[in-house]
Amino acid sequence: MSRSLRPMKAFLFTLVVPCLVACGDSGSGGEAGAGGGVSASGDLFALTTQVFGVEAADTLSYILLTDTLESDAPLSLDGGIEILGRGIGAAPDGGGALFVASDAGPTVTRYDLGAGGLKKGATVSFLGQGLAKLDEYGGQFQFVSETKAYFFDGYTAQVVIWNPKDMTVTGAIPLDDLVIPDATLTFTAAPLRVGDAVISFAGWRNGPEVPSQAGIVVVDSATDKATVVTDDRCGYVRDGAEGPDGKIYMATEAYGAAVHRLNAESAAAPCMLRFDLEAGAFDPDFHVELGSLFDGGAAGSLIRGSGGEAYLRVLDEDAFEIKEDTHPRVLASAAAWRWASVTLGDAPAATVLDDEPTSGSVVSVSLGGKSFVLQFQGQDTTTFRELGGNGPGEVSLTAPGVVFSAAKLR
Repeated sequence: MSRSLRPMKAFLFTLVVPCLVACGDSGSGGEAGAGGGVSASGDLFALTTQVFGVEAADTLSYILLTDTLESDAPLSLDGGIEILGRGIGAAPDGGGALFVASDAGPTVTRYDLGAGGLKKGATVSFLGQGLAKLDEYGGQFQFVSETKAYFFDGYTAQVVIWNPKDMTVTGAIPLDDLVIPDATLTFTAAPLRVGDAVISFAGWRNGPEVPSQAGIVVVDSATDKATVVTDDRCGYVRDGAEGPDGKIYMATEAYGAAVHRLNAESAAAPCMLRFDLEAGAFDPDFHVELGSLFDGGAAGSLIRGSGGEAYLRVLDEDAFEIKEDTHPRVLASAAAWRWASVTLGDAPAATVLDDEPTSGSVVSVSLGGKSFVLQFQGQDTTTFRELGGNGPGEVSLTAPGVVFSAAKLR
């Protein structure tokens, strides 16, 4: 272990729910809202969905607004603000503005909520910090205050500090200790906030394989100093939750579990680790192989529920035929993973829930203090399910495309 301290629209759905869609002309940003405009009060959520074309250059994204996350009818792309490339949107909860980026360039654009919908505002470029694009997950944006936010960037191994009010870049925090030659660094979709600390988890890929390394970044938002700590007992540890003892529990993500399941020699066994925030170190005596909780079954992805509950995904071998040439991404995305509740502490225990198997790869977002999991059905559809005390609820909302980010604007 080591430790260092460093100061095309491909398809359309019919809209028949009370949903408000932000309108614009090919991303130029308008103020007209569907259904007579945006209401002046009540909840309002922004979803940024990605619609893949035949070629990568044909991929577009759309910002959709909805005043409910509970509807039997799917949302529609009609009237959505069009964004070039694979877009992500992020916002401070209830802040009245959405910040949008994509893999088409190194910029963030602010959209302010008005009476008629979202209006395009200022743009800030991160090019000066060496970024060529901003993509992956909306959770990589973390908002500290009206004038300070972070973006955790794996490509350049740094945290960019920027001002969402003035739309300026104000600094950066290098994360050199997270650089592994020939490996791609990625960050979690669901960072933690504990007091002034912004906590993110790092994972690495080397082609289809994952190195045996875990990493945690703890940024003190009062000083913009980062503590970077790594551990070599297992890899792709991109998920975490705060336990009842105040410690941070971290676990291999489902993709890492799939890598090990397909080729045990290519990756360390998926595991759970524990990090002590006060000591700034991993617990050397705590190492739980996730398979030991499920009679040797493949498991991963530690996800937080709305009430602080913890859950894992466990592979149902009967739900998917594994072949010699199965790719780990295919296995991780297959509808073959069940939910399991897990108790965190010195001796974690898990119970598989009575739920239909779904895709192992999920994105977790917090909206209005509730935890939702976004589950993908291929590249066509994303479903929303609240993760509560009894596991995931029924599908509450369906959106076209692949939704990697969602935010509550009001």
